[in-house]
Amino acid sequence: MVASLFGAILSLTANAASADEPLKLPDSQLEPVKWTQVAGWTTDDHLAAFAAYQTSCRGLRNTRRTEDGRRLSGALWSVCHKALGFRPQHSNTARTFFEQNFQPVRIARLGETQGFLTGYYEPVVQGSRFPSPEFHVPLYRRPPDLVAVGYQPGSKAFPNKGPRIGRRNEQNQLVPYHDRGAIETGALDGQKLEICWLKDPFDLLALQIEGSGRVILEDGTPLRVNYDSHNGYSFSSISHALIERNLIPREEMSMLRIREWMAAHLDEAAKVRAANRSYIFFRITGLSNEGEPVGAQGVPLTAGRSIAVDRLHEYGTPFFIDANLPIERAKPPSAFRRLMIAQDTGSAIVGPARADLYLGAGDDAARVAGRIRHPGRFVMLLPRELDMIAAGKHMPLPMPKPKLSELVEVNKQEKGNVDPADEIGAAKSGPASRPRLRDRFWS
Repeated sequence: MVASLFGAILSLTANAASADEPLKLPDSQLEPVKWTQVAGWTTDDHLAAFAAYQTSCRGLRNTRRTEDGRRLSGALWSVCHKALGFRPQHSNTARTFFEQNFQPVRIARLGETQGFLTGYYEPVVQGSRFPSPEFHVPLYRRPPDLVAVGYQPGSKAFPNKGPRIGRRNEQNQLVPYHDRGAIETGALDGQKLEICWLKDPFDLLALQIEGSGRVILEDGTPLRVNYDSHNGYSFSSISHALIERNLIPREEMSMLRIREWMAAHLDEAAKVRAANRSYIFFRITGLSNEGEPVGAQGVPLTAGRSIAVDRLHEYGTPFFIDANLPIERAKPPSAFRRLMIAQDTGSAIVGPARADLYLGAGDDAARVAGRIRHPGRFVMLLPRELDMIAAGKHMPLPMPKPKLSELVEVNKQEKGNVDPADEIGAAKSGPASRPRLRDRFWS
């Protein structure tokens, strides 16, 4: 009975996310808090955070708005409208703007207290406009036969999650698209999809993992490329595959170590890469070394202030992140308490409290990004016009908790209706007849 009541509470809490007020975030738990409860809030550089926030607001200003009933997007735009004309000169002034226009809300996956953080960067690699023995790895744009159910070309960005993605066969049936193994062995040859050519497969892998990058062509031209679409398969970690096969010890794992191993084991490296069936396609975003790469929101990222989040969130949403991260040095980690802005996404970024921190471009940023795989606490800043307290009054409540005396009486009645032989049989096989709680989570 207790188990069934606990299950009912979880179900109702999850279903509350589907209520119309004030936002829809499935499998999430939200807790309004006070600013004084947000550790490290007053010591952050809010002027730097506001500059990144204004960048998102300029992107929202240029986005065509639709009447889709999404209250959060409308509320965010209302705050952005104020921010575009605001010119704070001091961090305290910027902090006051956030406090007056937003309310802090702790967010986590249902039943959890912390989220998870990783880091990403902009790789800078060498490339060529033409294939050669030195430059032989193609960087592909999106193939024309890659389709997603319900997606209309030109209407919006190609979906990175949710819809079925594949290709049409001769009977016009949607079938899975070519996976990484097939593409690396020539499935797309002859279609003239090559943006350029890279030196080795690891350079391509780095671009695909990070979602954007800078290719320096043979004449020095910097080619900026960004994530455009993927082939419909779930991402599978290369590092996990190498660890599980005992090819690289866990304590030695890094992007540099993976590069070295792949260069020394070309044939086996192809098999390891093929185990990750996901494949990313790119688009050209510029021809400049200036500035930062453009994120999925369509605005330039800010190193140390931009994050990639699950697409269930709205671009331009501020998140205050509290964690201990190895930013300055590998060990020990130091306190990271900073206001970040959601400006990017990725197919591997899944969950209400999941973020990829953008750390800049080049090898130094790559080393820092490779060190970050840490838990963290998330506070989402919601526009004040979304009243969380009022919204809670409309959400379904869990069943009232039964009194202990009532549970004892029910157990007595149930025991009185059980045949002694059945009770003995249950006692012998009971623990093995149902999975343990841990088994349920890990099976």
